[in-house]
Amino acid sequence: MYDDERAPRRVVITGLGTVTSIGLGVTAFLDGLRSGRSGVKPITAFDTTGFAHANGCEVDDFDPADWIHRTEPAELGRATQFSIAAARMAVEDAGLTPGDLRERKVLISVGTTDAESRDLDLLVGQQLEHGPEQLDHRVVRRAQAGRLSSGIVRELGLVDVEALTIPTACAAGNYAIGSGFDAIRDGDVEAALCGGADAVCRKTFTGFYRLGTIAPEVCQPFDKDRKGILTGEGAGILLMESLDSARARGARIYAEVLGYGLSCDAHHPVAPDQDGLARCIEVAHANAGVKAEDIDFISAHGTGTHANDVTEAGAIRQVFDNPPPTISIKSMIGHSMGAASALASAACALAITEGFIPPTINHRETDPECGLDCVPNEARPARLNVVQNNALAFAGNNAVLILGRYEEAV
Repeated sequence: MYDDERAPRRVVITGLGTVTSIGLGVTAFLDGLRSGRSGVKPITAFDTTGFAHANGCEVDDFDPADWIHRTEPAELGRATQFSIAAARMAVEDAGLTPGDLRERKVLISVGTTDAESRDLDLLVGQQLEHGPEQLDHRVVRRAQAGRLSSGIVRELGLVDVEALTIPTACAAGNYAIGSGFDAIRDGDVEAALCGGADAVCRKTFTGFYRLGTIAPEVCQPFDKDRKGILTGEGAGILLMESLDSARARGARIYAEVLGYGLSCDAHHPVAPDQDGLARCIEVAHANAGVKAEDIDFISAHGTGTHANDVTEAGAIRQVFDNPPPTISIKSMIGHSMGAASALASAACALAITEGFIPPTINHRETDPECGLDCVPNEARPARLNVVQNNALAFAGNNAVLILGRYEEAV
């Protein structure tokens, strides 16, 4: 049992940083979610000659110099640039300064699928063309996964800090947020900057293309004519702190983190497992102290592949007698890999605060095998009290996050 001084702290989200293909910063991201904006365009990150189709969701109009001031941006890979920019956005959005954080014990936790694989692609090309002696040493130095989190530490000048980079693929954002939730709840840190970041790279696009899971035009989660994913990029970083801390400084609170669940069913390298995900959802509900009927909407992993959508819908129906509205923002921003569930968490927090459910765009007809209300094409006004954010990853790494509305006690 905890005594009064050791009671678990309540954890709230007070800042959001978002780098996405539908807008930079929380205001633009919110506007994109409300309007159902699409970030789809032809991929420019690498030469797509020879591919029958190569659409993606790249981030436009991103100048790292706008956000990175203590390091030369060219010394950082693109995913690290995204991570640092989103962290700065989150700190500013929370009404804090880097100096404020330097006075606190802080956790930095960033999830990723590819880290700086875009730079690894570049180095492989240089080696094939010129030999290993001609590699660009600056690129070699920056192609380190740990920089996604340590880069934030350096940029913000933090001193009492732990920095983690979590590589649990497409569920990594939720894993990172969960690590921050635990650290604040248990009193190990006073604040946490947590989320995920990834950049479009040849390796991942080609891998999904060879699996036959890249859509030729758009991503259509839960649609009967869906044809696969579109690779995307970006970063989502949440600033979390204890409720006591937020209240003491009069901070705006987007949402409360109620709990999360993890599972690793190790069923198959790429195929999701319905029972494993259902268990993960049930664990998340139990840890958050909620029941299935309390959930007002689900932000699904919703990749737009046949296997994922049918399996995820089946797991949802396995847990919920009457599934709530279930949407996928990947229809708008593509699959941003390690950033995906972090950006979806930011979307859930905004949905709670702003009173709406984001749409699943590009939707024509719901697949009967899925049988979910996916809020097609247009956002829906709604008062939301509890929301669920699903994240699935290769090898059965699942992470489900539960967020709730925070209201002052009367």
